[in-house]
Amino acid sequence: MAVEKTNLLGLTKEQLAEFFKEIGEKPFRAQQIMKWIHHFGVDNFDEMTNVSKVLRAKLKEVAEIRGPEIVSCDISEDGTRKWVVRVASGSCVETVYIPDGGRGTLCVSSQAGCALDCSFCSTGKQGFNSDLTAAEIIGQVWIAAKSFGSVPAKKDRAITNVVMMGMGEPLLNFENVMNSMALMMDDFGYGLSKRRVTLSTSGVVPAMHQMIGRTDVSLAVSLHAPNNELRNELVPINKRYNLKDLLEAIDAYMISLPDNHRVVTIEYTMLAGINEQPEHAKQLIKLLKDVPCKINLIPFNPFPHSGYERPSNNAIRRFQTALMEAGFNTVVRKTRGDDIDAACGQLVGAIKDKTRRSARYEALREEQRKEQRKEQVEAVRIVEKAS
Repeated sequence: MAVEKTNLLGLTKEQLAEFFKEIGEKPFRAQQIMKWIHHFGVDNFDEMTNVSKVLRAKLKEVAEIRGPEIVSCDISEDGTRKWVVRVASGSCVETVYIPDGGRGTLCVSSQAGCALDCSFCSTGKQGFNSDLTAAEIIGQVWIAAKSFGSVPAKKDRAITNVVMMGMGEPLLNFENVMNSMALMMDDFGYGLSKRRVTLSTSGVVPAMHQMIGRTDVSLAVSLHAPNNELRNELVPINKRYNLKDLLEAIDAYMISLPDNHRVVTIEYTMLAGINEQPEHAKQLIKLLKDVPCKINLIPFNPFPHSGYERPSNNAIRRFQTALMEAGFNTVVRKTRGDDIDAACGQLVGAIKDKTRRSARYEALREEQRKEQRKEQVEAVRIVEKAS
């Protein structure tokens, strides 16, 4: 019977040291192997030239270095890259690299699909299949870094920032996400600053409190509405953890950070006629008046049969101006990679849905298509009758 091998790709330095102790080797081997894996992208033990042949042979028997399978890689006209990778569950998830001047941001997925169902997000409409393992999460960084041939120690490395803003709710896959972010920030991993690794959550309040003392990465919160009534519709988890609970969790986490100069990023997707009216700006100003934050306004990126539309540029500017005049650092996020469906809210992958959400959504889309066909037939009939 074949021995199941340990995948070293997703192990933190502490976990890898424990692995080596268990196989009768010195713990310092952890740092040595981590550099080969994460600094040089090596997945073949025979290439680890400063490791003895005996240990290499031993590792080949009990361990492996295996990232997700790359299904495709598309490159946008603006330089954005999107990888589709297949994970162990058989589902496919997406990873997006966004270049912007000297910054290169990698948007990483944490779940196959999403356990939440935010009404404006195409990922959520695909339903949910599984949490990604730590190897499948950090494997996305590993794949992207290898594609650029970049070594983390270089100042001109391609990936300067990582955001846990891809498919899924990171805090519903807590341990694997925490371990993956630890690898991102470890000097023997990818050496990223805590300010350059960002976790984005829709507001899983208990897990936000659990982050305290466990990590000190930057925090982003998907708010999208300035009051509970509207947020209940757009972000259903608000029905369980309302805005009061969410703001208290934000405050607790930010206070816990060792440096007091950081702010939380508030993500606000702008939906025409829904949440971008002047009264919404006033409500948002009142809601966030005591929250040290910067606000990212995200014009809605359309997808078929979403039921929402992108606001006009005038409406976006009006909303931004109101927030800035109230003293908030407010930026409008550029739409990047929309020609390869890599823009915010457009990531869908290919999910083997374990819920009925995707089926319900497809049934709704079919009903909408039928109504559109009826309208088209009626329009033709009217024109023919008139002629």
